[in-house]
Order: sequence, then C-alpha cells, then structure tokens
Amino acid sequence: MDGADELARRFEAQRGQLRAVAYRMVGSLDEAEDAVQETWLRLSRAGDDGIDHLAAWLTTVVSRICLDMLRSRAAQREDPYGDQAPESGGGAVPEDEAVLVDSVGLALLVVLDRLGPAERVAFVLHDLFGVPFDQVARVVERSVPAAKKLASRARHKVRGTPAVPGAELDRHRQV
Repeated sequence: MDGADELARRFEAQRGQLRAVAYRMVGSLDEAEDAVQETWLRLSRAGDDGIDHLAAWLTTVVSRICLDMLRSRAAQREDPYGDQAPESGGGAVPEDEAVLVDSVGLALLVVLDRLGPAERVAFVLHDLFGVPFDQVARVVERSVPAAKKLASRARHKVRGTPAVPGAELDRHRQV
C-alpha cells in the first residue's frame, strides 16, 4: 500500500466522526458532506507530514471549514425553502435513522441557528464532542478564556436563560 492509499484509509476511518461534527455545526447533511470533502482535499494536498495527531488535525480543519460556511451563511443570509426536516443520510437502517432524527431533532437545529458562528462551533465541539477548550480556542482563533466564554454564552442561549438576570436587567434599563 503506497502513501496516498494509506492516507485515504486513515481519512476514511475518521469520516463518520467528521461528518457528525460538521452536521451538528451546519445542520445540513449536504453541507456537512461538502465540508468533509473539502477537508479531504486539504489533507490530500498537504499530506500527513508534520501532522502529529491526524484525528485532531482533521477535526480542526472541518471545524474551520464549517465556521467559514456559517460566517458566509450569516453574511449572505439564505433562508431554507419550506419547513422541511433536515436531510437524512442514506445507507442506514430506517429504524436507526428515525431514532437519530428523534434524538437530535429539529429543536436542536433551531436552537443552534440562534447562535453566532463562533458560539456554535465552540458549543458543538466542547459540549457535544468533548473537545478541550485549548483546541476549541485554536479552531475559533481566540484565547482559551474567550473560547470558554463563547461556549458559556451558547449554553445560556440554548437553555433560553437571559445572559443578564431579571433583577439586573431591570437595573440596566433604569440606567
């Protein structure tokens, strides 16, 4: 097996995880596949020389690609057509797909749409996939405390709790 085949094999071993990360960030299976494919293109161009931990490198790259997609989406503000559920992946058992759709649900995607791109990436990487904040900070190109704050703001928005408590909000209004 030559180097290119080995690199492709190692990438394919990570494809499912990358697709899951991308899907939770962008909310569309097609866009998630695009992000994963772009990640493969970048890896195939760069090779694995100098990459100490391929899975971490791939997660960082797919996260940055998704972050760019989200920023582009916010700048262009495209609204989806109709009230359709997100696409489901092909090839899986229908019962498994139904369980997955129910577990993730449209509610999570609706809530995630309220988050800014950097908040969404920080929340998905840390809270859903357990990526440490030092790695999240590198992905969103912020300091570790700023990445923690992004995730904290996202958690508050997901829970629906105001960033400022009610009594404090009244005081702010008076000022």
